Amino acid sequence: MGLKNHRGDMTSYDMSQRPRRQSPLLMPLVWGGSYIMTRRHGLKIEKQNMKGLKPPFLVFATHQGFSDYYIAPLALFPHRAIYVSDVEGFTAFGKGLYRALGCIAKRRYVPDISVIINIRRALKMGQSVVLYPESRHSNIGITAAVPDNLGKLAKSLGVPVVILSANGSYLANPFWNEEVTRKVPIRARLECICDKERLSKVTSDELQREIEKKLKYNEYEYQQQRGFRISDRDRAQGLEKALFCCRSCGKKYGMKTDGSILSCNYCKRQWELTEDGRLVSGSESISPPDWYLWQKKLIEDETKNDMPARVFPVRTEALPNEKGFVSLGNGTLQLDKEGFTLSFEGDGAKHLTFPHRIRESVQTEYNYRGRGCCIVLSTAHCCYYIYSDAPDYSPTELQYIGEWFYNRSKRGAEKS
Repeated sequence: MGLKNHRGDMTSYDMSQRPRRQSPLLMPLVWGGSYIMTRRHGLKIEKQNMKGLKPPFLVFATHQGFSDYYIAPLALFPHRAIYVSDVEGFTAFGKGLYRALGCIAKRRYVPDISVIINIRRALKMGQSVVLYPESRHSNIGITAAVPDNLGKLAKSLGVPVVILSANGSYLANPFWNEEVTRKVPIRARLECICDKERLSKVTSDELQREIEKKLKYNEYEYQQQRGFRISDRDRAQGLEKALFCCRSCGKKYGMKTDGSILSCNYCKRQWELTEDGRLVSGSESISPPDWYLWQKKLIEDETKNDMPARVFPVRTEALPNEKGFVSLGNGTLQLDKEGFTLSFEGDGAKHLTFPHRIRESVQTEYNYRGRGCCIVLSTAHCCYYIYSDAPDYSPTELQYIGEWFYNRSKRGAEKS
């Protein structure tokens, strides 16, 4: 197992550590490396309302795929910035290097006041701060759920609000097959949507709506508009991880891919992912995002009508700090109307609960570091990477269910 915490050290990462400015010695490498990594995609960056704007400002960025990490430094050039990043990044690249690159640690979908404190500290240092509100790469090329407090956060920080949006990053490395990079044109836009003067006048709700609107994207619409083709013979490989329900017979967990073909093991219906990004079967044609949203509604309808508790056999790896993963052995993951309950045997028998009402989404991984599909559930002190070989263990479905229950609890709280 790569990135293994050989000593089994379960000490939690210290989230309260003060942020550091990006090392000036590293910045030429960051900018040069980012240019090299995006050159094949012909990256072009448009800037709007940025003339005369000086740091610090708050940047909300779309998060489609790996290329996003290279786009941001180039878009903000010649300025440096501080980035809010998942703890996993500190493990993969090393704590010293990641902090020198200006990263603040966070655990996904876990509220943490220390993150807000460190963002304020960074801004007081004169450093812009970049956040990726979606918190994960896009499953299917459309915007994932974002927190509903972005407007409130921006208002409280009192600095200009900037949106960094990109197109092409997902199509270059789709989340369900990130190992293969496709030559796709990438376009980015850096736009100040609220300067300090307007910030004092706009309401949090108005700003929230504007941020959400600017973060919206649809990669397949972008492909249609630009008219480019993806001719990779295996262009559909792995798509069944995102699209696990058959559009024809409606059955779950029977989808598979081979080359450019997505097919159902039950009804044998086949769909080709065409070079221009459509799923075609006979006279029928649908975009992958439309299939994904149809599938989401199907699962939501099942969930609200009657969802019995489900139990999956799992193996769990813990990520408490930057030192690597600790194997917690085999166990079970129970899903019910209240939340997830994780039980495992390693490091002493334990039971951990993750209520739906406090988690706006569920982190999905389709092939995390070659170890298979998993979901990640976190507490303030540790991230738990939960794998299963059960045929009905679909990270996408678990994400849908978790989001549905969270939204239901939020609607209930708003009515009370």
